Amino acid sequence: MKAYLKSYRQAPRKVRLVANLMKGKTAERALVELSVLPKRASEAMKKLLLSAIANAKENDHIGIEELFVKEVRVDQGMILKRFIPKSHGSASPIHKHTSHVMIELIPRSEAPKSAVVSDKKTKADKAVKVVAKKTAKKETKKEVAPKTK
Repeated sequence: MKAYLKSYRQAPRKVRLVANLMKGKTAERALVELSVLPKRASEAMKKLLLSAIANAKENDHIGIEELFVKEVRVDQGMILKRFIPKSHGSASPIHKHTSHVMIELIPRSEAPKSAVVSDKKTKADKAVKVVAKKTAKKETKKEVAPKTK
């Protein structure tokens, strides 16, 4: 199940930052991460992922729970060449880059077991929770302590 986004008006280098976050994850997890990611490309990538999921559902009758992001490829599209006026009657070029994005989904059963990222909490997630709890305890101790005169 594939989906393509051609001539997306953003530089491939910026789009790859978002694309690399999706690789090797389940489709559900990738959707959740894209919805909270503060990058401009995340909205376009989310639409593309939803398109690939719809293709899988329509053509192969596979639900979103079964899908795994196998590959996300971002290639350079055409470059729009524009010019901006500069001093002394000269002009300097502006290159407006475009990207071609391809996403490929496969069923979880076909995915290599080492590549599938589990949806369970990782050690890093647990460590973040522990640190958050410790800081919360310190803050509550400071607030509860009675003032003495």
